[in-house]
Amino acid sequence: MSTLSPEQALDLLQWRYAVKSFDSDKKIPDDAWETLEQSLILAPSSFGLQPWKFLIVDDKNLRVQLRDASWNQAQVIESDRYVVFAALRTTTDEDVDRFMARTSEVRGTPIENLAGYRNVIAEFLLKGWAAKDLFGWNARQTYIALGQFMTAAAAMGIDTCPMEGIDMNGYDELLGLKETRYATLCACAVGYRAADDKYAAAPKVRYARDEVIEHR
Repeated sequence: MSTLSPEQALDLLQWRYAVKSFDSDKKIPDDAWETLEQSLILAPSSFGLQPWKFLIVDDKNLRVQLRDASWNQAQVIESDRYVVFAALRTTTDEDVDRFMARTSEVRGTPIENLAGYRNVIAEFLLKGWAAKDLFGWNARQTYIALGQFMTAAAAMGIDTCPMEGIDMNGYDELLGLKETRYATLCACAVGYRAADDKYAAAPKVRYARDEVIEHR
């Protein structure tokens, strides 16, 4: 497996920014996009439950409507690809059982051997602190996937813009999520920065290291 040097990794993180203007003529190669979809599938989540769904919006007319539900932000239609991140509104015993069944299938483990693990997960989700706000807990997991997606894109020289400035209820309506178990959380525009996007060269505004990192 090839790896980046520390310097290369830092350069990528410095290069990445939330793109405000995309070059609508530049397209992401198919193999690179396949890797980005795989980065979503491979994203980590607590217990591995994957309480999410990722909607790739290819329909141009739908994206125009989503722009209206995004305070007219141009990234929605200028970017080559547009991904909506949705999280489960709640988590149930059935969701845990579904994950156990998938674990048994993938790893060849008899389902009865997973009973203890299943009970630990169910106890936490249904009686632990997560039970007080299961959508909030699911949202936290989904943001992990967003972070992995953006980092994978940067590693391939592909730009992103994470977007929370959207009407989530409006998105749910347009995407047919209203009657489903999923709710819109955020979105991410993906493509290549426009040559005249002034934010590309703007210094990152970050607090000093000693204000955000402590060693104990």
